[in-house]
Amino acid sequence: MHLGDVFGLLISCSILFIGLPWLVMHYVTKWKQAPKITQEDEHLLDEMFNLARRLEERLQTVERIAAADHPDWKPGLAAPDAPVATDRQTWGRAMEGRPSPYSFETRN
Repeated sequence: MHLGDVFGLLISCSILFIGLPWLVMHYVTKWKQAPKITQEDEHLLDEMFNLARRLEERLQTVERIAAADHPDWKPGLAAPDAPVATDRQTWGRAMEGRPSPYSFETRN
């Protein structure tokens, strides 16, 4: 065996048995130290979702009124086939695989 072969084998083994486990353990530790969503954050998200749902309902009402007053007016933000959900999980499942019902190109 030549000195280069021994050196290559030593480098390979040290990378495999020291470097790789150290790298994995390092990122596992970083992942565990990452901030988690708290109960307060979850409550805030629920409040924001409910507010957004109410605002969307109000916008749809205003668009219906505007469409009734002006027949040539086009509704912009609300899509007619957009799913209506009462909670975030249902909304997420309803929107999977569908394009966004919101388009800024059609706004008046």
